[in-house]
Amino acid sequence: MVEYGATTALIVVDVQNDFADPHGSLSVPGAADIIAAVNQQIADALAAGARCVYTQDWHPPDTPHFAKDGGPWPVHCVRDTWGAELVPGLDVAGPVVRKGTGGEDGYSGFTMRDPRTLADRPTELAEMLRSKGVREVVVVGLATDYCVKETALDAARLGFATTVLRDAVRAVNVDAEDGERAFAAMAEGGVSVS
Repeated sequence: MVEYGATTALIVVDVQNDFADPHGSLSVPGAADIIAAVNQQIADALAAGARCVYTQDWHPPDTPHFAKDGGPWPVHCVRDTWGAELVPGLDVAGPVVRKGTGGEDGYSGFTMRDPRTLADRPTELAEMLRSKGVREVVVVGLATDYCVKETALDAARLGFATTVLRDAVRAVNVDAEDGERAFAAMAEGGVSVS
């Protein structure tokens, strides 16, 4: 059970059609099953005076992030397409931080990495949260072993007390144990997993 309050933010990571819909180009197994749990966390956060913020992959049509351009992933979450939209049925009650907008690897909601130079640059998320007095974050969404993990680890590194909720995330599991390895890495990085 998470205790929400005025200094807490719920970060809803990448609950988008290409990840959460079975017909999405990078569909995460079981992703549709978390929508109700995510919406319950949104309702609980808002009822307690916490903030909600959403991240959204928002890629250009061509990026080194995609396999067709030399990267690891199928084309997904291309800006202004069905796949990039937040899923129908997700309660959206706060600002959306778009990532990967310039072709970067946008795994974390807090940073984007240039796939060629490997240089990181921040998104507006950390400043957005700090300007509202946020000290604790709760992370839910997709996918455990990539964007959830990187968002949570960055949040902890940036000094936010960070919790990830197991029942409101799902993993890609390219390798069968990737999700569990991600939970272990987050715990080692100072993230509370509950």
